Amino acid sequence: MAILRKIAIALLVIVVVVGIALWFLTRGDTADLSVEEVAGTDPVLQEPEAESFPTIAIADPVGWKEGEKPTAAEGLVVNRFAEGLDHPRVLYALPNGDVLVTLTRAPARQGGGDGGIMATIEGWIASFLFEKAGSAGTSPNQIVLLRDADGDGVAEIRKVIREADLDSPSGLSWKDGTLYVANHDAVLAFDYELGSDAVTGSPRKLMDLPAAGNHWMRNMELSPEGEELFIAVGSASNIGEKGMDAEIGRAMIWKYDLGENRQAQFAAGLRNANGLDFSPWTGELWTTVNERDMLGSDLVPDYLTNVPVGAQYGWPWLYYKNTIDRRVEAPMPQYLMEYTRYPEYALGPHVAALGLVFTRGGHRMGDSFARGAFIARHGSWNRKPPSGYDVVFVEFDDRGNPVGKPRQVLGGFLQGDGTTNGRPTWVEWAEDGSLLVSDDTAGIIWRAVKPDAEPAEPIEEVESEPLRPQGELRDPRAIREEQYLREQAQSE
Repeated sequence: MAILRKIAIALLVIVVVVGIALWFLTRGDTADLSVEEVAGTDPVLQEPEAESFPTIAIADPVGWKEGEKPTAAEGLVVNRFAEGLDHPRVLYALPNGDVLVTLTRAPARQGGGDGGIMATIEGWIASFLFEKAGSAGTSPNQIVLLRDADGDGVAEIRKVIREADLDSPSGLSWKDGTLYVANHDAVLAFDYELGSDAVTGSPRKLMDLPAAGNHWMRNMELSPEGEELFIAVGSASNIGEKGMDAEIGRAMIWKYDLGENRQAQFAAGLRNANGLDFSPWTGELWTTVNERDMLGSDLVPDYLTNVPVGAQYGWPWLYYKNTIDRRVEAPMPQYLMEYTRYPEYALGPHVAALGLVFTRGGHRMGDSFARGAFIARHGSWNRKPPSGYDVVFVEFDDRGNPVGKPRQVLGGFLQGDGTTNGRPTWVEWAEDGSLLVSDDTAGIIWRAVKPDAEPAEPIEEVESEPLRPQGELRDPRAIREEQYLREQAQSE
């Protein structure tokens, strides 16, 4: 009887705590600022106010009915390139025009229920959020080939070309008969010839990656010269609350030298880098980054930035160069504020910026989108009102720097009744110059193009001049923060 009483008390505690948590989750912070105000080269950053429970506002994915499609910007048309896919995420166009897509979800959670009541509650809430957002379920772990053989803008050929050895795969790259795949825990290399309908043979492991965690996607980009792979690995937590030992090898971009067969840290302090692409004007690596949570609906904006070798962006101690996150318990390195960079361009708070591609010669999106970057904003789960759920264009000037505010390319995903038809995830160029967009919860690949547009001219490289001196602190808060650092050093 004593055992049954303890079980009953434990269950009652769980029910009460979960009930309280859900009560808080149904409330939360309502934004004071518009998404536009917290976007661009000089976003408005409110004073932070920590939340005990995150704001929750998840749009229910309901899919698209037959004939429905996103709303396209003026002059563009959109159609279904492929549909009926099981959670498509990363898109990768091969040199012969075939398009690969990873069908993938988060890896299975490890560890079970041995972490105590709070761990059980945390796991339950995480499962609830995944289910609500349309991301729950077992990962398909497939790479699918899509081929538009007749050039009508629809992939009439669809084949699963690999399932074995895949574990929550994300990033894809190809060079000289080798297909590179980033699982959540390793980068693998497969023999694969263009045009083949299967990836056969056993893979070679190039490098291990920190497995799973809160951020499990591992995007990958091959350098323009084809000599190096760049792999984005997100953090295991929001602000290091699991201890910094859990963050070893994470919140950074790795570089793998294919010639030397060795890996090295390329850049750090990036909470959850996702989309990767090289600027066609300057040759620099750029990335989209999802910033931290639980500071309210207006903080902290996700961003787009260049990533020089050795770059540091401050996570978890700092955001936007010089704002200290006082919730972080781990001591901050003394050098950090001096070396932390200011992100080049804010994409809005909690928009979940994922896929990224720059305009290139041959694209057919028209003069309105002649020079810049296309970005898939997957959509918020912790902002009131919701943000993202669209594809946007960020214009770049003739020196290779972003300017202005994000302009919507595809919208109409989010509805006013708390539902969303889908969630745009990744972007990629098709061989005919159209833009492909994966919609993971709807299982669709969308295709957008300006039908009468001539292919864009090739882009000439320029000498880059950054928008701001990265070594400078930007506002009077720097004086207060320096004083805080001195006090922290004296107390250690």
